[in-house]
Amino acid sequence: MNTKAILQFRSFLILLTLVSLAFAWILLPFYGAVFWGVVLAILFAPVQRHLLAKTQGRRSLSALITLLIIILIVIIPVILITGSVIQQIAELYQEIDSGQLNPGAYLQQILNALPQSAHTLLQHIGVESLSDLQQKFSRFVLESGQALTKQALNLGQNTFQFIVSLGIMLYMLFFLLRDGVELGRHCRELIPLGEDHKTHLFRKLTTVVRATIKGNIAVAATQGALGGIIFWFLDIQGALFWGVLMAILSLLPAVGASLIWAPVAIYFFVAGQLFEGIVLTSFGIFVIGLVDNVLRPLLVGKDTKIPDYIILISTLGGLSIFGLNGFVIGPLIAAIFMACWDLFPSAIRARAELNHSEHER
Repeated sequence: MNTKAILQFRSFLILLTLVSLAFAWILLPFYGAVFWGVVLAILFAPVQRHLLAKTQGRRSLSALITLLIIILIVIIPVILITGSVIQQIAELYQEIDSGQLNPGAYLQQILNALPQSAHTLLQHIGVESLSDLQQKFSRFVLESGQALTKQALNLGQNTFQFIVSLGIMLYMLFFLLRDGVELGRHCRELIPLGEDHKTHLFRKLTTVVRATIKGNIAVAATQGALGGIIFWFLDIQGALFWGVLMAILSLLPAVGASLIWAPVAIYFFVAGQLFEGIVLTSFGIFVIGLVDNVLRPLLVGKDTKIPDYIILISTLGGLSIFGLNGFVIGPLIAAIFMACWDLFPSAIRARAELNHSEHER
């Protein structure tokens, strides 16, 4: 390759990089809509293929039917649940602000039941008195309620932006469902890797989407639903809100929903409500806690499961960077990272064999 051709190729690479960055910058305000459009297209690709066979190859019709199914079983329920949760957050904050609900009083009952050694430990870590800790806890709950209410109000005020993002996602989703096979084949051709490496990466990506969405989120939704039901049965205020919060926390391995139901169970025991405490503890351990062990192997499979510590770290990191979308983006990035490093030894061997063959020539 002569010097002129090399310069032209490098100039083209620079132009391609700049144009790609500019395109990504344009899409940045709607990255969530684009991301979830791709994820839903991957998840419902089997449905699209099934309908494609039923409609005798009519791609547009089968894509439209699949899109309507997604709207009915995913989009509408999420919107309804989100609206109800926002309403409960606002109601809880109003009751805390007005004094009808006093978290500090609940904490005081727990503190009164602690032994003297625990009180001494609290003093050593900077809590001078029980009233001091009670005030700090009440202030924390109130500030958290203010933050959640502010986010809820912002979501309501940004209704137009939400509608635009939802429209973009559904519009993209239709074409991704209709032309997904061709787009996937084209993207595969653009990756400058060997066929074995491409197959490994695409299989890993598909597996991770299945594990993260169909597995982890399905398990989290089940645990959240069960937690909300038991909270409603025990007449705990804001059961829907706590259920959704348990569902979100259930995406974190090892800790999960117990971060919500365990403190409530402790309060029941301390307050002398033994029946409620026993019911909630038993349900939390033997029903909510076992859902992960029963459902996850069925939905994901032991051999495709990402290590729990990787899920935990990548989920927390994704949450801090991407917000709620990070619950999916974090594990996806981590899985692709692991897949690339799995390919690294074979890439090194292939490079060594190529250098050896060129040296023999």
